[in-house]
Amino acid sequence: MNIEEFDYFLPKSLIAQHPCSERGASRLMVVHRKSGTIEHTFFREMIRYLDPGDLLVINNTRVLPARLIGRKETGGRCEVLLFPQWNGAKGEWRGLIKGVKPKSNGFRIRFEQEIDAEVTEIREGTATIRFLQQDGAADILRKIGHIPLPPYIRREDEPPDRIRYQTIFAEKDGSIAAPTAGLHFTEGMIRSLREKGVDVASLTLHIGPGTFRPVKAKQVENHAMESEWTEISEETSRQIEETRRRGGRVVAVGTTTTRALESFSDPEGRVKTGRSLSSLFIFPSYRFRILDGLVTNFHLPRSTLIMLVSAFAGKDLLMKAYREAVEKKYRFYSYGDAMLIL
Repeated sequence: MNIEEFDYFLPKSLIAQHPCSERGASRLMVVHRKSGTIEHTFFREMIRYLDPGDLLVINNTRVLPARLIGRKETGGRCEVLLFPQWNGAKGEWRGLIKGVKPKSNGFRIRFEQEIDAEVTEIREGTATIRFLQQDGAADILRKIGHIPLPPYIRREDEPPDRIRYQTIFAEKDGSIAAPTAGLHFTEGMIRSLREKGVDVASLTLHIGPGTFRPVKAKQVENHAMESEWTEISEETSRQIEETRRRGGRVVAVGTTTTRALESFSDPEGRVKTGRSLSSLFIFPSYRFRILDGLVTNFHLPRSTLIMLVSAFAGKDLLMKAYREAVEKKYRFYSYGDAMLIL
């Protein structure tokens, strides 16, 4: 498939720069795959579209404040985005680095609160960094790190982002980005879903840079996804098996949850348990083994995320939905509105 098939026009004014005033207050587009119909409502109404016996699966990863801003020994500003899942045993971290020459190495950076680090290697924009303080790197991030908002949010992170760029499910540190479909849920919504008979299960996929790497290949099939750390428990596997046995639907909250479930599935539709690195690339023609429904945000043109959603909804129907979202001025991307595909 040609990469241009996943392009669409989006006015910059529709890219959400801040979250809604309250969780659950965003709009919701409901896309029905069988009939091809599209409904417009609000996220708090999603409970109407789920039935007793359905299972909602969420990603419980937590975003670390992994963006650091510092000064080189020469005085020049530089910026580092660490990859939590690639934390080394000797205090070495890998991360993207900006503001330095491509093949520089062996220099130091001073961050806030006089925290120093040494850059030992840079290769293709990725640096190996070693902190010189005795504090653990995770403690350093909590002290001076910034929430790594996506580049299309054209502002610096603010104190509210530490709360609103985390889901209410966030438990396990490890991501450089939020599983944004989960940002809409509130504790009250989860209680209401459980009271209706909708069960909730969790898994972990720590989001790394691979989720956001642009697809440079002209032919989609030639793109290679980077690996991301994933874990699925025996309890979650059991919940999925029981849901399928009783005829309920498995609804994934987000593309990361989708990739984790499908990565750990077998041809019979069972979900394996354990931990591993996942690099499954889902695009149209992929045959889903687990999913019956998907909660997702609106994604960037030509991204692996819109390709995954196209594979589930059908590309033509999804592009129709995106055109309608633009016409009706939905808010797009991480802090934007949501879509439920059934």
